[in-house]
Amino acid sequence: MDAMDATKVFIVGIAGGVGSRLARLLTVAGDRVDGLYRRSEQGERLAADGIHATHGDLTRLDAPALAGLLHDTDVLVFAAGAGGEGGAGATSAIDGAGLTTAIEAARLAGVRRLLLVSVFPEAWRDRERSDAFEHYIDVKKKADVELAATDLDWVILRPAALTDDAGTGRISLSPALIHTRIARDDVAATLAELVHAPRIRREILELTQGPDPISDAVSRQIRD
Repeated sequence: MDAMDATKVFIVGIAGGVGSRLARLLTVAGDRVDGLYRRSEQGERLAADGIHATHGDLTRLDAPALAGLLHDTDVLVFAAGAGGEGGAGATSAIDGAGLTTAIEAARLAGVRRLLLVSVFPEAWRDRERSDAFEHYIDVKKKADVELAATDLDWVILRPAALTDDAGTGRISLSPALIHTRIARDDVAATLAELVHAPRIRREILELTQGPDPISDAVSRQIRD
């Protein structure tokens, strides 16, 4: 890919299970990648994979500070999440307030496109759920609502239960699906396709394992 044609992608949560996989895919494809990591060992691991990233704590950055890192960014991907660490306060600060900061930073930096990794609202309705999990679902739903109310060219991607199984390259992608499972590899590969599909915008898409090649599944979501 010519450097002039490369897409600049900034990943909030670049050291996470989905974010790091996405960063590797985009870097290999020739895109320009940056993103936030919190701990030095995360930065070392990313650098070892040839991935450029910036040290910073989302919960300590205000919108102008984050906007200052988004120079020339074409697509902002929000893949950060507390992941159950730090209790309800961390979930609110990262999954909730963190997205609020990212939205305002995108506006300040003139970034039009924002992809959000969210969750099925009905995830694990068939199981006994803790108060912490219910809080997580509530915060994620409110984040979806906040982003959907903006004038950005947003996409909300709701993966099913995440696994570390090897990706199959085949998925189901639709505005409404039954909650099952999906490999993080396949979530990252779907995001990589969405990064390069700017005609898909202001859509909520649910993602599970399925029969369709990822590129075909994403292409079918393009509206004329």
